[in-house]
This record gives sequence, structure tokens and C-alpha cells, in this order.
Amino acid sequence: MAAKPVPIKASTQEFLDILDIVDDLVVMTDGAVALVMSTTALNFGLLSEREQEATILAYAALINSLSFPIQVMIRSQRKDISGYLRRLEEAEAQQKNKLLVKMMSDYRRFVAQTVKENDVLEKRFYVVIPFSALELGVSTSVLSGLKPGKKELPYSKEYILQKAKINLYPKRDHLMRQFNRLGLKTRQLNTQDLIQLFFNIYNPDSAAKLAASQEYVPPLVEGDPRYEKILTGQMSNQVQSANSNGQNGSPVNSSSTSMGEESRIRNQEARMGKGENN
Repeated sequence: MAAKPVPIKASTQEFLDILDIVDDLVVMTDGAVALVMSTTALNFGLLSEREQEATILAYAALINSLSFPIQVMIRSQRKDISGYLRRLEEAEAQQKNKLLVKMMSDYRRFVAQTVKENDVLEKRFYVVIPFSALELGVSTSVLSGLKPGKKELPYSKEYILQKAKINLYPKRDHLMRQFNRLGLKTRQLNTQDLIQLFFNIYNPDSAAKLAASQEYVPPLVEGDPRYEKILTGQMSNQVQSANSNGQNGSPVNSSSTSMGEESRIRNQEARMGKGENN
């Protein structure tokens, strides 16, 4: 009798330190939390001498103002310019001027040859603000997390996120102000950006774009409940008046009702305009 196959219980998730990504924060398996911001770059060599001195002083002020640790990550990735070359080829086919066609063709061949001989890299800059699990206080789960084996959160995820937001948000605002003095624009990565970032890090050969998940991305447009109540009340009042008119034997004409409502609004606006002029 053949032995039954043993199901594989191990998962790659067990080898990752990331437990979840929620509320634009990265929650680690030991209870630590990280806030990630992306920042623009500054070409220091193209600045004038006075601008370079001002930038150095602003950077020194940023470093001296830090009372908490940060991590600066620079991610280099090969740039795919096949789409750019395709657009050049399409524009070249639509061009009627022979001189411009020749210039665009030479430029397209030059870019393609340059990419073949050299690697075109795209650099992106990130700043990470960590929140240690030790800042939550000592618990039995924290002590057990130091032992080898399965790790568990020291406290509930909701409690950890609440404490992390209180701790990380002032630090984020402080860094944004300091980077603004350097002329750099910073932005906190949202949940979907973080998912896409870690997907690209762990899958460098895959260029697939993750679709927005309804579990992480809120709806783009949300109705205001106050206006919803107002509209509902107006509709119910109109229905009640229509029913009362129907019971009295007078037919209700929808066009005349809407025209009467419009004339009433216009009269009110005219009275308000006269009052302002007086």
C-alpha cells in the first residue's frame, strides 16, 4: 500500500519579515511598523555656489534635527525604453516633413544603440521611518519572539497600528518640512504603492503591474451622508405632496411642478440679490 503524500505546509511567507500592509504602513512579524516615503532627487553639481552652500546648510540642519533613526534606500532598476522607441517610430511614420523624418530616424537609432551599449538605470529614493516593537512595552509575546520558532505579535494589530500612528506621523511631518527646505518633494507611499514596491523587489524579473485591490484601495468617490439625508428628505416631501394632491383629485403634472420649483428658486435668488445691493 502506497504511503499518502504529506501536504506541504511551509510557505514563502514564513521567510518574510512582513506580516501585513495596512493603513499605508508596513507591519512586521515581530510587531515593528515602518512608514515609507518617496522623495525626489537634487542634482547638486548643477547648482550655483551659493545654492550649494544653502543646500549643505539645510542638509546639516536636517541631520542635526533628527532625534530618531531613519533609513535612506536608493533603488536602481533597469529602465525599459521600448515604449519610448515605439512612440518615436509612430511619430516618425506620421511625419510628412522629410528633413524631420531623417532627424527622428537618426535620433531613434542613436537611443537604441546607446541602450545596447550601456545600461539605462532608473533610480528611486525612499526614506523609511521605523517604529520598534520595544516601544510598545515588554510583554510575554515580545520575549517569546526572541526565541526561535513561530513568531507572534506582542499585542493586537489594531493596538500596534494605533501606537505606531501616534509615534510615526509627527516624525513624518517633521521630515517633510526639512526636505522641503532642501527643495525635495516627499510623499508617503500608500498601501497600493507599498504592495507594488515589495512585489517588484521580490520579483525583479517580472514587469507585471498589480491591479488595484478593493481590499486595500478605498473607492475614489464617496457620498456625503449629510447631503444624502437632505436629498432623501426632499424626495419624501415631494412624494407626500404628490400623494395628497392625487387624493384631492387634482392631477399632478411633473413638468409644471419642476417649473414651479425653478421659478421659486429664481425668485429667492432675486430677493437675495436685491438685499445685497441695498
